[in-house]
Amino acid sequence: MEDMPPETAGDPRVYMAAERTFLAWIRTGLALMGFGFVVARFGLFLRHLNILEHQAPAESTGFSSMLGTGLVFLGVLVNVVAAIHHVRTVRGLRNSQISNGPSRVAIAVAVTLACAGLAMVGYLLAVRQ
Repeated sequence: MEDMPPETAGDPRVYMAAERTFLAWIRTGLALMGFGFVVARFGLFLRHLNILEHQAPAESTGFSSMLGTGLVFLGVLVNVVAAIHHVRTVRGLRNSQISNGPSRVAIAVAVTLACAGLAMVGYLLAVRQ
């Protein structure tokens, strides 16, 4: 960690920027949880749709349920890690220290979501009719 320049040490804009970043992470976690819920329930929706069309219900592989549950869990994890990171950032600002460099949390979330997206693409290609 490096010392903050004296002109920004007590600047309230720095704290407000940290707060905005924290709230953005909370929105990301909530979006992941909502998307995970939709994915988990999508298989159920398709089975009900087949019943309404008087077709035999499609066999469930449980993939959408597992993937959706994983995304909900990832959203919870993002919110917890964001809260911990925010507390550390505010403490660092109070001690006149600031860290430079990429956010490991952001990179981990991006890679995980990319893997989940690739898994969904593979699933959609596998069950394509």
